[in-house]
Amino acid sequence: MTMDGEDGSTVVSLPLHIILFPILDELQHTDLSAAQTLRAAFSKVEQKNPGFSQDFVNGILKNKSPSVDLTESLLKLAAYDSEEYRITRREPEFTRLNEQARRLKLILARLPDEANDRPQFLQTIKDIASAIKDLLEAVNVVFKNNEAFRRPEHKRALDQHKKEFITSSKNFSITLKSYFKDGKIQSVYVSAIHLVHQTNTLLKMLKSI
Repeated sequence: MTMDGEDGSTVVSLPLHIILFPILDELQHTDLSAAQTLRAAFSKVEQKNPGFSQDFVNGILKNKSPSVDLTESLLKLAAYDSEEYRITRREPEFTRLNEQARRLKLILARLPDEANDRPQFLQTIKDIASAIKDLLEAVNVVFKNNEAFRRPEHKRALDQHKKEFITSSKNFSITLKSYFKDGKIQSVYVSAIHLVHQTNTLLKMLKSI
């Protein structure tokens, strides 16, 4: 499963998008040239060696903060509102799409902090299901109201990304059911990160048309 973009990243490349790119976005305000150079360099290396950014961030964490769990940290950072995935069109349906995608990622990002609070965890799961439904409805409205998304070449690509998002949502549900039997919360976090990845992929595709 790959993500269309300058680095062709897989899920293991999420640290590049969730941690490193936001840092470089901030660096742009003080040193645009350095930020652009580093962004291009990280993207190039990640494209040739998927997972490099994950190893890079892991190495820093192990050296500076060995107790930090990268999977939990990635999920908590998933709610970061990156310009890379924000659709800039001003039509109401695109504004709603941005809002619903951000809502879903914000709720998913709460999971690590609520895993030990059973009632709150169960409520968060319900909130995730609702947010997934709302996001899909927002995507359908965009498809319906914009002629560009109905063109055969665009429709095929968008339908495929939508299908992958739905598959990721179903896998998340399956992982949750397994968690209630085996108690492996890390599997839930990994599945949630996959769902964040598919949400971002869908947004990036819509943004490119």
